[in-house]
Amino acid sequence: MELVEATAEDVDSLVKRWYALADSMQEYDELNELTYEDITEVSGDGFRSLLEEEGVTVYLIGHGNETIGYVTLREGSHPSREYAQYLRIVDLFIDESHRNRGHGTQVVERVKHLARERECDHLKVSTEWHNEGARRFYREAGFRPKQVDFAMSLE
Repeated sequence: MELVEATAEDVDSLVKRWYALADSMQEYDELNELTYEDITEVSGDGFRSLLEEEGVTVYLIGHGNETIGYVTLREGSHPSREYAQYLRIVDLFIDESHRNRGHGTQVVERVKHLARERECDHLKVSTEWHNEGARRFYREAGFRPKQVDFAMSLE
């Protein structure tokens, strides 16, 4: 497994995978409802902007000669805390046909290595409360619950 930094040439591949991830998240909360009827309505502009954003890196996940997913990472800091520098896993997506083979675990291990190289002292990740599979995956990968996000619709 390898992580290859994504470029503008990879936007279509990223959009395809992001849409699959976002679509699957709709079942967990009404606030995840997409505005798109299908993937053909999704512009690549969001990823093009993300690829230019400071502190954000998007990687394609490679296995052999094929791309099997992507991971988006965002650096951040809490200057008032002892553990101040972090790397957040924003999105981690493995193509369905490659799941349950250890690729996600390998990505987390590689992200830990990247975080240490960037002099971060901890990793963060969030997942939908009702997504028990993702919660189990992250617990088994060594993450622990630390904080709960709350959301409220203003409609």
